[in-house]
Amino acid sequence: MKKMTKLALTGLAAGVALATLSTTAQAQEQWTMTTTWPDNLDLIEIDRHWVELVNKLAGDELQIEFRAGGTLMPGTEVFDATETGSIEAAGDWPGYWAGRNPAFSPLATTTSLFNAVDYINWIHRWGGWDIYQEIYGQYDMVYLPYAALNNESGFMGRTPIESLADLDGMRVRLSGRDQGRVLEELGGSQVTLAGGEVYQAIERGVIDAGEFSTPGVDYKAGFAEVADYWATPGWHQSASVFGVMINREAWDALSEETQEKLKIAADATMTWSLAWSERESTDATQKFIDAGVQINQFSEEDLARIQDITNDVILRGACEDPDHAKVYHSMISYLEHYATWRDISVPFNMSRTMDNLPSLEEIEACL
Repeated sequence: MKKMTKLALTGLAAGVALATLSTTAQAQEQWTMTTTWPDNLDLIEIDRHWVELVNKLAGDELQIEFRAGGTLMPGTEVFDATETGSIEAAGDWPGYWAGRNPAFSPLATTTSLFNAVDYINWIHRWGGWDIYQEIYGQYDMVYLPYAALNNESGFMGRTPIESLADLDGMRVRLSGRDQGRVLEELGGSQVTLAGGEVYQAIERGVIDAGEFSTPGVDYKAGFAEVADYWATPGWHQSASVFGVMINREAWDALSEETQEKLKIAADATMTWSLAWSERESTDATQKFIDAGVQINQFSEEDLARIQDITNDVILRGACEDPDHAKVYHSMISYLEHYATWRDISVPFNMSRTMDNLPSLEEIEACL
């Protein structure tokens, strides 16, 4: 009798185990994810890093099939595809969607304001996370920011730019709504091109100067082959955020545990992305120098003028759109609050010390 009971219990345990395995197999979600970046642009490595982490951490519950940008659809279509559920997720740079809502512009980058550490601080401890969810949530999406990079290279081309005065009359490839407005105040003309088209545009003289990303990304995109001059720092994008758009229905189908694993992968990728970018940019800067590219740096006076113009552009945009105002109000509130500690820890602080910010009171008047 004891033997039969033991066999029965063993059989019961095996049945439970098989049922558990069956449930796990049935519960595994299969996602398709693409990105705005084609294989020949190094920013795709950030998307791949996150996908690889998710597939390791949540492999039993979720597997993501990742496709390079342009292999499923043009990069300009990934927002609509994710919103409608044609695909479950897509990597992006929020600024590409500023035509839909100007709030996407500061969610992607700032002109002469945040650095990467500021974005990380703001996202995780000063309310930025909730704002991403609010803005992307208007389009039935969840957003996981998973990269924060420091300022972009600057302007590269075949015509020297030694001061802001040289930008007058220039055709410059520049991304971002607010960035374009600052350039216009300087007399330049914003030219909108996909990242993969900047190389040829410089080579053929379609633009006088162009920018795309950090030195590491720009060097691998071949800019040293077509540019003779490099004007830095990249005030137009003092930092950049990248992340993944996730269709709301697909997100809600995941367990809370699996959702948390995706967030953990995003946090880990954000840390990795900053170190990855800084190392790549350091090595690439030397390669640009070795290739004979002449580097010109904007003066302190020029950068102060940029800050003045930027402040005016932020205030103008705030009064045009309440979402735009809400994002900048949160960002500037963070900078003012963080200054309590930041400014007494100079020079060992982690953020940019600033004494000229847009007026919170004027932004509040537009909310």
